[in-house]
Amino acid sequence: MRLLIWISILLVLKVISGCEYRIFSSEIVTKNSEISVDLAYQYKNGLTLQIKRGATVLQSVITSDNFSALVEPKTDTNGLTYSGYGKQVSVSLEVDTADYTEFKVVREMIRGENARDCLVFETSTHWYGGPQMKNSQYWPIEKQNFTNEAYVTKEWESMAVTERYWLNSKGVFFYVKPEVPLFISQRPDDVLCFIAKKEKPYNTESRTFTFEYRIGVAKDPREAHLQAVTRYLGKPGGIPDQTMVQYPIWSTWALYKTEINEAIVRAMATKIKEKGFKNSQFEIDDKWEQCYGSLTIDLERFPDMLTLTNWLKAEGYRVTLWIHPFINIDCDPWYTEALTKGYFVKNSTGAVRTKWWNSLGENEWASYIDFTNPEAAAWFVQRLNTLKAEGGFDSFKFDAGESSWAPADPILQGDKALHPGKLTTDYINTVKQFGPIVEVRSGQQNQNMEIFMRMIDKDTYWGFNNGLASLITTLMQLNMNGYPFVLPDMIGGNGYNSKVTKELFIRWLQANVFMPSLQYSYVPWDYDPEDGSDTETVDLSKTFNALHEQYAPDIKTAMEKAVSDGYPVNPPIWWIAPTDQKALGIGDEFLLGEKIIAAPVITQGATSRRVYLPAGKWKDGNSESVYTGPTEFTYPAPLQTLPYFIKQED
Repeated sequence: MRLLIWISILLVLKVISGCEYRIFSSEIVTKNSEISVDLAYQYKNGLTLQIKRGATVLQSVITSDNFSALVEPKTDTNGLTYSGYGKQVSVSLEVDTADYTEFKVVREMIRGENARDCLVFETSTHWYGGPQMKNSQYWPIEKQNFTNEAYVTKEWESMAVTERYWLNSKGVFFYVKPEVPLFISQRPDDVLCFIAKKEKPYNTESRTFTFEYRIGVAKDPREAHLQAVTRYLGKPGGIPDQTMVQYPIWSTWALYKTEINEAIVRAMATKIKEKGFKNSQFEIDDKWEQCYGSLTIDLERFPDMLTLTNWLKAEGYRVTLWIHPFINIDCDPWYTEALTKGYFVKNSTGAVRTKWWNSLGENEWASYIDFTNPEAAAWFVQRLNTLKAEGGFDSFKFDAGESSWAPADPILQGDKALHPGKLTTDYINTVKQFGPIVEVRSGQQNQNMEIFMRMIDKDTYWGFNNGLASLITTLMQLNMNGYPFVLPDMIGGNGYNSKVTKELFIRWLQANVFMPSLQYSYVPWDYDPEDGSDTETVDLSKTFNALHEQYAPDIKTAMEKAVSDGYPVNPPIWWIAPTDQKALGIGDEFLLGEKIIAAPVITQGATSRRVYLPAGKWKDGNSESVYTGPTEFTYPAPLQTLPYFIKQED
């Protein structure tokens, strides 16, 4: 591949405190497309990159690099390098085809240095990707706010998925290599900055490190994303369990929290059947263990678990069990065994104690199993296999997995440049072997998994503060980071902050219908009168369950497309209209595959909503009306109505 690199040096006089500094301008021009990179360096102001298509600027990047007042770039066969004052940054052309262009930006750095590259947000450009968030999962993501945030999986803000991928609406993506000790800062509607520095929580042992990211450019965001999937994100190796797609999961968690026992499980399972609801499985959540981490049944709560699971199976349920990666220090002999064998994550001083949500008391501590240690992971798996066989369980729900639960400054096994994120990666890789019924909630470079990625615990709110509105935005965020098999959280949220109302319960269920799976804990009959005089919630729940079941084959088809081609199952609507400026900014509608648009009502008290449909003919799912897009209109949607539209063949 021959690269055409034009270097022009422009002398521009600028007086700063009596000094005159030159601006050095350079250009990397591709051979096979209109894409180029303009570079301009000026002492004190740093290096600026502009990615362009012809004369149109697609994206600007402002760096913090200062080399010297008289630096001139050096060229080579692939690009050019600026250097001075012991610093160096290289920009090179790595891929040059008619359909796709890729540049590499790289620095070799030493501990104590830091570099900051900021992506400028233009008013006409939207952004996608980034971390899963709790209280600000906006879509598009340009309104998020971070300050010098370590980009690792963490409990703070429930950043359980942190892929180093950002995509803009002009068809430009940025991918930061996983070995980079990355921090991010973002000012809403202004800039997103990548900051590289050798500081905790990253491993700080090595003196040198590399700050490298790639800039991919295609004709539109859809094509750019598919290139990112092929080159960096990856795609699943198979599809998850289809019974979980077709029928609802029923969990004890939101309704009962830790107040569970055999009688409660039997009563809940019996009521589900009596009310005429179908199921994929019954999930027994927190407080079944003798102590946290024992992986041993609490015989006071569940005197004969195998008899219970056999009864549940006879009633038509599969049975899954909630699992976490911790052992509390009072949970012996299992804690002592793991401690003696060196199976816990330890920090640089050898300490293994940490906190998680079930060890928050003043004198309560726990330790985190080190899944980067193959022996520790195998021990965990062996104990789960024993539990699975002895208890009659079909599979497990795996919670936590974020690296922030480890002791500060963890010492892990494997490539130190991948610490601490490797703890999350290896945890998910360990537990996914339990098969297609498994669900997890965290991930870092785990896009090849064939299991469900559960959303973080949602709160019982309406808005973007981890409420109903964020259900849709989290769905799209996970899909566009390469996790298409999304398991929405409990219908109605978890009730941590407020009680679920009938309206919120029904609207939440409607929002779930065209997502991959339904998960109940709060039960529909609790929102109807006990005397049976009104069964609206039960009736509507059955109606929307049936609608979800009707479209389960479409969900499976979309999942198979994710496996074969890396397509999202539930993309934003711009996926089928990647140059439609209106579609590029919409965050309250989503697609199932490429032919169904869901536009659920997510505003309290609303009985209608605005709907936008991109180009094509769209049949109203609730009537015979057909709309020709692009079009926008107000759609009447009383509590009984879920707006959705099916694309018709031309």
